[in-house]
Amino acid sequence: MVTFYESIPEKLLPWVRKQKVFWVATAPLNPEGHVNVSPKGVDGTFHIVNPNKVWYQDLSGSGAETIAHIRENRRITIMLSAFEGAPNIVRFYGKGTVHEFGTPEYEAYIPPKERISGSRSVIVIDIHKVSTSCGYAVPFFTYKSDRTTLIHAAVKKEGVDRVAEPGADDPKACKPTDGLRAYWEKNNTKSLDGLTGLINSFNIPFTLSGYIDVNAAPGPPSAEATEDRVHVAKALQSAGLDLIDRRLLLGILIGFMMSSLCARLIQVG
Repeated sequence: MVTFYESIPEKLLPWVRKQKVFWVATAPLNPEGHVNVSPKGVDGTFHIVNPNKVWYQDLSGSGAETIAHIRENRRITIMLSAFEGAPNIVRFYGKGTVHEFGTPEYEAYIPPKERISGSRSVIVIDIHKVSTSCGYAVPFFTYKSDRTTLIHAAVKKEGVDRVAEPGADDPKACKPTDGLRAYWEKNNTKSLDGLTGLINSFNIPFTLSGYIDVNAAPGPPSAEATEDRVHVAKALQSAGLDLIDRRLLLGILIGFMMSSLCARLIQVG
C-alpha cells in the first residue's frame, strides 16, 4: 500500500544514502512532447541536504532532457528501488533547479576537489511530497561495482580541452571538436522537443574555471582494459593448467613405464 509524506521520513534517510542507482523522470508541457526517464548512478553523486532538499552531480550524457524540462517547468520525480532486503519503492516529487558548470551556484555545491570529470551541472530538487510503496514485483539484484567507462571518456575529452585552452584570450577560439565542451555544445543545448538545455557551460574553459582534473590521476582501469586483463589472465591460467596437465600425464606415463620395467627385471632376475 502506498504511503505519502510531506518530507523524507528520518527512518528512510540511511536507506536512501545506501542506494547505488536512482531514476529521474521529467516531461515537457507540450502534450505531444517526449517524457524522459534517466537512470543515474556513480558513487558520491547523490546528496541529501535535508528531508525536503536533495541534489545530484549531473554527469555528461548523450542528451540533456532533464535539464531542458526543468528549465521549462521544473517538474521532476526521483525514484529509488530496493534490490536487496525488504521490498521498497520510494519517490520524491518536487521542483528542480539547474546550476550549470562554471556558475557560482555550481561552485557552491561542488568544491574543486569533489567535481567528477564530465560533471556538467548540479540538479537541485525541492521536495514537496514523498511516497513509499511495496515493490513486490522488483527482483533481487546484487551490486557488483560502478561502471568506469563514462568517467574515463570524460577524462579524455576534458584533457583535450585543457591542452588547447592555456593562453587563449577567447574561450571559443580554443574549443577542439573532440573535446568535452564541443560535445556539450553539439549534443546538450537542445532537448528532443527543441527546449533549451545547457546555456553557457560549453564556453567555460576548464583551466580557468578553478577546477582541477582530479580524475586524471591514476585510477581504476577502463572497462576495456579490465576486459583485456581478464582475457589475458584466463589465457595464462588456461595455459598454466594445460602445462600442469601435460606434466602430470607425462609423470604418470613415465611412472607406469618404470614400474613395468622393474617388474620385468625382477621376473628375469
